[in-house]
Amino acid sequence: MGHTTNPKVTEIWRFPVKGLTGERLDNVALNTGEALPHDRAWAIENGAGKFDPMAPKPLPKIAFLMLMRDERLATLGTHFDEDTQTLTVTRDGKQVAKGNLSLPIGRTMLEQFFAAYMKDELRGAPKIVSAKGHTFSDMATPCIHIVSLATVRDLEQKTGDKIDPLRFRANLIIDGLPAWEEFNWIDRNISIGSATLRGFARTERCDATNVNPATAARDLSLPRQLQRLYSHTDVGIYATVKAGGAVGVGDELKIDA
Repeated sequence: MGHTTNPKVTEIWRFPVKGLTGERLDNVALNTGEALPHDRAWAIENGAGKFDPMAPKPLPKIAFLMLMRDERLATLGTHFDEDTQTLTVTRDGKQVAKGNLSLPIGRTMLEQFFAAYMKDELRGAPKIVSAKGHTFSDMATPCIHIVSLATVRDLEQKTGDKIDPLRFRANLIIDGLPAWEEFNWIDRNISIGSATLRGFARTERCDATNVNPATAARDLSLPRQLQRLYSHTDVGIYATVKAGGAVGVGDELKIDA
C-alpha cells in the first residue's frame, strides 16, 4: 500500500429512516450477515405504496421520499433512541416531530408531520414502513457502506469544490490510505475492531450526492463530475459483515493480502 500506518475509522453513521439525515455513533456492534443495526430500517412511502412487510423486497427509490428528489429532507435532523424505538425530528435545532417507530400511533404522529412538511412533493399520504430484517438500502444484500476521506479530498482537489463526506451517506468514514485504494478491497477481508468485513462492490453514486447536507441546496453535480474526471461514478464500497464484532471510532482497518 506504500504507507506504514493502517487506515482508521474516523466516523460511524447510521441512517434509521431512508432519506433522512444520519446520526453519528462512537461505536457499534455489527452482526454477521446484517447491515449496521437500525440503519435504513424504516422508509417513508410516497403515497399509496407497494411495500409488503410480510414479503419485503427492494423497491425503486422513487417509491419513497428520498434526497435524490426531495432535498428539503436535508433540512431536518434526526435522533433515534434504540431503547424506546423513538425517532425525534428537529429543524434548526428545535423539535418538530416525535414518535415511536414500533407503534402505529407513533408512526402516525411522524406521518402527519411529513404530510404537512413535504406536501408539495407527495403523491398521497406518506406511510412509514419497515419489515423485520429488511434494510431499505440500494443493495439487496445487507451491507456496510465505507467511504474514504482521501478519495473525497482527491475529488475536491480535481473539482475545485468543497465536498462534505456526508453527501455519500456512509456507515464508516475512514482515513489514512491513498485515494481510491479502497476499490482494491473488493473480494478481500477487512478486519476492523473485533469484526471482519468483506468488500463486494463499488458504490455507484446517484444525484442524491448533489444535495448539500448542511443547506439542502442542490449545489453540485457529482455523478457528472465523476464521469468526466474518472470515467466512472463510484465513491466508496459496500462490504458484508463476515464475522460480527464491535467497531469504534479510532479502530484500525487491516486488509487481507
